[in-house]
Formats: sequence, C-alpha cells, structure tokens
Amino acid sequence: MSEERTGEVTMKGNPITLLGPRINANEEAPEFTVLRNLTTPVTLSETNGKVRIILSVPSLDTPVCSLETKRFSDEAKNLGDEILVMVVSVDTPFALNRWCAAEGVSNVQTFSDFRDRDFGRKYGVEIKDLGIYARAAFVVDRQGEVVYSEYVSEVAQEPNYQAILEAARAAA
Repeated sequence: MSEERTGEVTMKGNPITLLGPRINANEEAPEFTVLRNLTTPVTLSETNGKVRIILSVPSLDTPVCSLETKRFSDEAKNLGDEILVMVVSVDTPFALNRWCAAEGVSNVQTFSDFRDRDFGRKYGVEIKDLGIYARAAFVVDRQGEVVYSEYVSEVAQEPNYQAILEAARAAA
C-alpha cells in the first residue's frame, strides 16, 4: 500500500491526496524509469553527470503545463549542456511528441509515465483518484542528490521558476 498524503496540495482550491513519499532537498533522488517513446525506457541514472531539473506536470494539454514547459524550454537555451530539463507526465508518448511539435518545443525532454507510474509513486506526485500528476519540481545534482524540491501548493499555479533555475545553476 502506497503512502497517502492529504492537505499539502489543492486543485482548484480543493484538497487532494497524493500517493507516495514526499521527496525533500538533501535526500538521494529515487531511481525511476519513464518512457521516451512506447519502447524506449529511460532511467534517472542514465542522466548521471548532469544536473537535472525534473518537472512533474498533470498534462501538457492544459494551459498552465503548456506555459510552464514552454518557459523552461526557453530558459534551457541559456542553461548550457550541463543542465537537463526533464518533463514527466502521464500523457502518452504520442501526445508528448505531438504537443512538442505543435508548440515548437525542443529544449526540454518530455517523458511519459503512463504505463508504470514509477516516477509518480516514487516522487509522491500521483493524485489519488485522478491518475494524473501534481505539479512539482525537483533539482537533482550530478551525484544524484535532490538539491531543490517544490510541490506546488495549488496544481493550477506555476512553480517558482527563479528558485528552480537558481538551484540548478548553483549545482552546475
């Protein structure tokens, strides 16, 4: 049985229950596997040696997720090759690829967790009863330690861009 956390996050003002543990700064980042496409799994450890900004979003087909992902794609142009921006949702790989092509987004990597929900359960972002992910951001340093963690208190709000980017630059 997965840990349940209620009261940390709301959706349109209503409290929601998240499944899995809360991941905080100064913890080792849990290993996870997500999909680049239907047949290509990617693990966190495959990106070791880089600073990772990991964004959890409900769906790229929603206005706030779209804004957030486009903003990080624009910011990524100035972050250099040492910082990787990863966007994880339960959108299918087909939907992620379609959205990126339609929006001209190419500086972030999008990953699907629709099949196994491995990331969602290990990072405590899966919304019980809805099956989508809460908005959250994690910065993981080159050694695999979480140096920044943010569970956005209202799913419909954007994360703290400045704090995320500062944490990533400091870790680079």
